[in-house]
Amino acid sequence: MSHTVSGSTAARPDLDWSQIRETILMLNLAVAQLEMAMRDSGGSVEVLTNTFTDMYGNLMGLVEATGGLPDSPIKQSVQELGVSVSGQMQQAIVAFQFYDRLSQRLTHVSHSLENLGSIVGDSARLYNPHAWRELQDQIRSRYTMEDEREMFDTLLATGDVKQALEQYVERKHEEAGGADDVELF
Repeated sequence: MSHTVSGSTAARPDLDWSQIRETILMLNLAVAQLEMAMRDSGGSVEVLTNTFTDMYGNLMGLVEATGGLPDSPIKQSVQELGVSVSGQMQQAIVAFQFYDRLSQRLTHVSHSLENLGSIVGDSARLYNPHAWRELQDQIRSRYTMEDEREMFDTLLATGDVKQALEQYVERKHEEAGGADDVELF
């Protein structure tokens, strides 16, 4: 779905050379790298998720099996360790949720870059403020969390990435009750 660019390039410039084509090439490269990274990591996370699920099932089977044993320090130890490992597995679930959220964000970035390349490559839309506003509205509409939309709005209003990120982190910190351990997702 990326915009294909051919003709003169920075490596082979001629009278038809264009910084717009060079920009589109770099946007296409960024999209390809994002998609490749998501595809590669998606398979690994799927393997981890399946392995994690199997391990959790085995652990719960082990803990349940100890229920039929007579009370002893070993039984108590196995059950306590099972509860402890179960808590660790819950932390792993949070990590998988973080990965899922990260994957969604990278997908949004990939689509946004593709759409940006499409505008930059279309001279009828390149200089059309309406087309740029449509792109911005489309990007904003993909955000599922209010704080993402607020960060987007701050960035458009100020043009300052650092300020938008600082406000985002500050809101997350406030939502967490001022805790030092801010969970972003």
